[in-house]
Amino acid sequence: MRNWAIASTLGAALALFGVSQADAQQQKSTLNKVLDAGVVRIGTTGDFKPMSWRNPETNKFEGHQIDLAERLGKDLGVKVEYVLTDWKTLLNGVVADKYDIVMTGTSMNIPRAKVAGFTIPWGLTGFMPLVQKKNADKFKSWDDLNNPNVMIGFNLGTTFAEFVEEQLPKAKTRKVESPARDWQELLAGRVDVTMTSILEGAELTQRYPNLQLLFPDQVRNALPVVFMTRIDDMVWLNFLNNWLSILKQNGYMADLNKKWNIQGQPAS
Repeated sequence: MRNWAIASTLGAALALFGVSQADAQQQKSTLNKVLDAGVVRIGTTGDFKPMSWRNPETNKFEGHQIDLAERLGKDLGVKVEYVLTDWKTLLNGVVADKYDIVMTGTSMNIPRAKVAGFTIPWGLTGFMPLVQKKNADKFKSWDDLNNPNVMIGFNLGTTFAEFVEEQLPKAKTRKVESPARDWQELLAGRVDVTMTSILEGAELTQRYPNLQLLFPDQVRNALPVVFMTRIDDMVWLNFLNNWLSILKQNGYMADLNKKWNIQGQPAS
């Protein structure tokens, strides 16, 4: 009763001053804060090529998601401020309002959806095992990975972690903390396998010819790829969804995916 009374009083007060609840929601939205401040804060990990990485020569962020961040800033008419984060604290940063949107190549899953808001998908991804080429013949199927004699590495906070623990429970695991990456453990021979995605796998095997993707025709765990933000700000989410829809329809997203050789299938 007390909460109902407070809500009723607030509604009456807003009506008295000619302000609707929708207007009040608009005024407190991230969209308005961004426009008022003249800056949009982009949370990004900078370790997920070709999505987001820091160029060591220029010390600047580059990649598919960085191009999108710059486009977002341009379309909003504001500056872009990059906030470096990591996979383990990605969600905490959203909840703590450290950035206005995550743009680093994140996929949607149920645990994340409990605490964060997601835009409509801009693409789809899926998982494939990555091994050293000299060991590829040891694994004939996905079932061969689910073995206590196999060590699988993954980064904490990623959807790879959830997948390995649920789908390959018999395997040993090595949990990697950012800024280190799981594939670095593979290169060093400390794990037998890591999970990679459609988004990153092709780039990794081109950069490191001694690595090989397994079962490319048996991609597992298809997930939508999205931008992540606050769960309770529908004004901001509605703007982002409309913005993404425009970029899809005018061909920008298709051109961007082609530029960065993104293999994930476009989302409808």
